[in-house]
Amino acid sequence: MIGAGVFGRHHLRILSRFEAVELAGVVDIDANRAAAAASEYGCPACGSIDQLAEGLDAAVVAVPTSAHAEVGCALLEDGVDVLMEKPIAIDVASGQRLVDTAARHGRILQVGHLERFNPAITALKKIIRLPLFFEIHRLSLPGPRSLDVDVVLDLMIHDLDIVLDLVGEMPEEIRAAGLSVLSDKVDIASVRLAFPGGCVANLTASRVSTDRVRKLRLFQPHQYISLDYQKQDTIAFTVSGNQQIGFQPLPVAKDEPLRLEVEAFLDAVRTRSRPRVPGEDGLRALGAARDIIAKIEVHSKLVAQRIQSLT
Repeated sequence: MIGAGVFGRHHLRILSRFEAVELAGVVDIDANRAAAAASEYGCPACGSIDQLAEGLDAAVVAVPTSAHAEVGCALLEDGVDVLMEKPIAIDVASGQRLVDTAARHGRILQVGHLERFNPAITALKKIIRLPLFFEIHRLSLPGPRSLDVDVVLDLMIHDLDIVLDLVGEMPEEIRAAGLSVLSDKVDIASVRLAFPGGCVANLTASRVSTDRVRKLRLFQPHQYISLDYQKQDTIAFTVSGNQQIGFQPLPVAKDEPLRLEVEAFLDAVRTRSRPRVPGEDGLRALGAARDIIAKIEVHSKLVAQRIQSLT
């Protein structure tokens, strides 16, 4: 386990429950944090990946996003399969470096887009046909987590990955606006994506909300679907030929998405199969996120010019 912060501790909790997994060590630049996590889960504590024992099969990386490429590539070059927390990297060039390194060394690279493993999303994918319109809200309470990146890379990227996976193409038009509130990064963002096939997606992400919301609404021909990520509920409203509306909760096998994500990674490591969220998918989501951030920067400059002209 590389990184013993909040996400790292969650991963350790899950990993410790798999009988086939032997925890070889916890790495963190904070020696006290590494020692505390290692003591709790009965494995060695290390200050750097160089101190890890040889013969590792796999590693989970949950370090600051800016260090993803450096840490991930070092592991991949040593023949270690990697589950990389999202986003795959801080920028597209770094993400591409990770993808290329994994391919060159024949290693598994899975990206931690957790919502792909949400049972509600699994249920949704069974009935998805032709998505035409998305309305998605992901709101969080103020806190110290992930303030080293914009809310687009911190929160919205989850929903970007889901939309790109369901639509199957990249957007041809992006409109975006955002504001900094808690940090020098964008803390709240509103985005509109338009796709070549006519689908439109509106996404809102905030880490300065009074409530925690994780909801997706989707329209496709003759059907409206409402999904709650937190409750793991998916409900479909279907319009029949005689204009009657049918209401149907979809069957959802509720489970912890992180457990399912780690389980899928371990299966890919054992079977040498393509992971469910490969590095290429993480790179695709990062590319869209970076395009959104660029649009927000353009909008912010326009707003600043407008304010200046009025003062």
